[in-house]
Amino acid sequence: MIRNIRFGKLLVLIALVTPAWAGIVEDVRAALAQSGFSAAEDDLKSYRGQNGVTAEYIEAYSWLGRTALNAHEYDQAAAYAKQTKILAVEQLKQRPLDAEPHLPNALGAAIEVESQTLAARGQRSQAIAVLQSALRTYGSTSIRARLQKNLNLLSLEGKPAPALRAEQFLGSKPPVLAQLKGSPVLLFFWAHWCGDCKAEAPIITQLRTEFAPQGLTVLGPTKLYGYTAQVEHASPSDELAYIDAVRHRFYGGLLDMPVPISKYNFDAYGASTTPTLVLLDRTGKVAMYHPGALPYEQLKAEIEKVVAR
Repeated sequence: MIRNIRFGKLLVLIALVTPAWAGIVEDVRAALAQSGFSAAEDDLKSYRGQNGVTAEYIEAYSWLGRTALNAHEYDQAAAYAKQTKILAVEQLKQRPLDAEPHLPNALGAAIEVESQTLAARGQRSQAIAVLQSALRTYGSTSIRARLQKNLNLLSLEGKPAPALRAEQFLGSKPPVLAQLKGSPVLLFFWAHWCGDCKAEAPIITQLRTEFAPQGLTVLGPTKLYGYTAQVEHASPSDELAYIDAVRHRFYGGLLDMPVPISKYNFDAYGASTTPTLVLLDRTGKVAMYHPGALPYEQLKAEIEKVVAR
């Protein structure tokens, strides 16, 4: 009984010292979904009055731009993205970008919204220039793959596929992409923690079987993330063994699929979203670049286009 009373007092103490706005990002997202921009801006104003401009505040603010972009409110989206960038750059005068995750999430989102807004307005070259400039500035940080993803969405299709690195791999030895010219190739970027990747695996297994007579080759790049489901900070060898265990459990139909393991591949293809699906035509050029999962019929239709050429 005494322990329970002490535990109850401890909970009260935690409640007293925990900031009321510890979940400002979640609060703003909920307000945007339920009540709109005014409610979200009220939440942000209250938080800022109590806590000032923090990295959490800037990430929460970035959701205004993301939401406006999704609603095709491009003037609003551009204004919110601009303000997010101003706030983030001001923070960078005092700290590195990757000191914690909130600021890179915010800055990456702001640049993404800015470029996508320009592209939606028909200003494709300006959007590409924004992303190229950001890559020069932030190419050595955690937002590199996100920036590259957005650049690839605007410019990769129709270009030769970037080469893959395969110093480490699972499954059969990955072939060099140049050696696969003459055959269609599907690149399936996945991660050991990714539920959508596991759901996509049976679709890819079925399509590989259907299009094997036409020469379809499937490669499954992944990378090390530094952790596993059981270990917060995993060694490379332990994580590699974990990835192999995940392959055997969830990717049984693709165990012979070559799996090159390299952060470089994810950066080059901008695979900040998993899965990312990239389809190459018989000349080795990118025919489809798609961050995210695809249903069977849609992916099949894209493969059929490549096979028919």
